[in-house]
Order: sequence, then structure tokens, then C-alpha cells
Amino acid sequence: MIAAEKVLWNRINNGQIKGFRFKAQHPIDRFIVDFYCHKARLIIEIDGEVHEQEEQHERDEARTAELEAFGLKVLRFSNQDVFENLEDVITTISQVLLTREAK
Repeated sequence: MIAAEKVLWNRINNGQIKGFRFKAQHPIDRFIVDFYCHKARLIIEIDGEVHEQEEQHERDEARTAELEAFGLKVLRFSNQDVFENLEDVITTISQVLLTREAK
């Protein structure tokens, strides 16, 4: 796990967000996602600087589309988001979890 993933994991592990449980480095089809909540069918990906490159960004979009075709929701945050705006990241995740739970 990279540093930003560890920071986020410390905040979402063990049902800390409204009782939702996440798994780290979870396999889905041919992918390994950073974090996955089965109950909400939510994937969280933490992207480093390499993801800002156009070619990688295009691969990320294709990966997201493929995962969302399974009925999953993918949230992407940058390392910088996690390090500098962790509370906003947690708030966004919480809001999405509640809307996903209602479905």
C-alpha cells in the first residue's frame, strides 16, 4: 500500500464510516482495486502522479467504465486529495455510501 492509501485505510477500515466495511487490494474480475465495499458496491481508487499523464488517464477511464459496467461505482482521489483534503474525501465517500445504500 502506498502512503496515501495507508492514510485513507486508517480512516475507512473496520466500519469507521457509518458501519460500512471495506476490503483493501480486492480482486474484481481482472482488476485489483485499492478499496472495495461490497454492501455499497463502491470502489475507491487512489491515484498517484502517474495517473495525471494522458495515456494513463485514458487507461483509468477505460478501467472505470469496465468496472461500472458491473454495476459498481468508482470514486477516484489523488494522493494530494488524501494528504491535503482528507476530511473532504471522507465526506464524499460518506455521501456516496448513503446514496448507494438506498438503492
